[in-house]
Amino acid sequence: MKKRRRDIEIFSLSFLDCICCGFGAVILLFVLSKFAEPVVIEEIKENMQTEIVRLENELFEIRGETNILNRELTAKREQLSDAKEKIARLQGDLSEVKSRFAASKDDAKVQNIIEGRLARARQDMTQEMKRLLKNRPRKIIRSVGGIPVDSEYIVFIIDTSGSMQRNAWSLVQKKMRETLEIYPKVKGIQIMNDMGNFLFSQYAGKWIPDTPARRRAIISALASWNAFSNSSPVEGITTAIKLFYSENKKISLYVFGDEFSGPAVQPVINVVDRINTATKDGSRRVRIHAVGFPVVMEKTNRPGNTGERFATLMRALCHRNGGTFVGLNSTRP
Repeated sequence: MKKRRRDIEIFSLSFLDCICCGFGAVILLFVLSKFAEPVVIEEIKENMQTEIVRLENELFEIRGETNILNRELTAKREQLSDAKEKIARLQGDLSEVKSRFAASKDDAKVQNIIEGRLARARQDMTQEMKRLLKNRPRKIIRSVGGIPVDSEYIVFIIDTSGSMQRNAWSLVQKKMRETLEIYPKVKGIQIMNDMGNFLFSQYAGKWIPDTPARRRAIISALASWNAFSNSSPVEGITTAIKLFYSENKKISLYVFGDEFSGPAVQPVINVVDRINTATKDGSRRVRIHAVGFPVVMEKTNRPGNTGERFATLMRALCHRNGGTFVGLNSTRP
């Protein structure tokens, strides 16, 4: 009987209370968790909605920027296409110009070769040919364009006054080149201005050796030559004859100018006759040629103007000293 009573006491009311409390706690936790879940879910929904709105705004901005960039890219592509078309056209034009230039250059080379050979043929007349032609009734003079080219030495006397520099200097350089071309080879060259000053001071009073390089240097230096001038060729002519006159040399002076500002023509002719003496056959050792540039036509207190007086003086000097006077009608090269 006592045993049985003890067993019944194990499952007493206290034990049942504990069991009930445990189940109640579990139910309470379940109820509390279910009560809090909607609040958490609502907060999560709000946060997600805000994030979605932000991402949608960023998407709209990115799409707007993409549209702008696409439009700019399209415009750049069109510009690139236009630029490529222009480059293609310019390349075609360049090819055409190059072909024309090559053709004209070839023509110029051929023309220069022919002119050079003709001038050389005129200048290289042998003593035997002169002897055969000696008894002909008509005197034959080797000339190009009416200018005799039998001289072995040539001197250029160039007016470097302001009027020439401003109005005719490009043409002066062109006429210098043309004159040198009719003399393929000479023994000496010299360049002075109308005051008797030398283009190359290291060759003052001496002959410049004739070489292709020296001819190029002459043309190059002439382009920037700016020496003082009194607009009268007299000093240059007399200085050149006094310095270079020689009985065993054939010399030609080429006077390039536009005016004569001296007092009178006849005294100049007399001075030149005295210093450029004639040989036994009546010819003079120094030929005088002149090219008149129509730049200055100023009236003076003397008859005519300075340009006309230059032409009058040089015609007389050229005629008396075996040369030719050429009057230009324009200063354009």
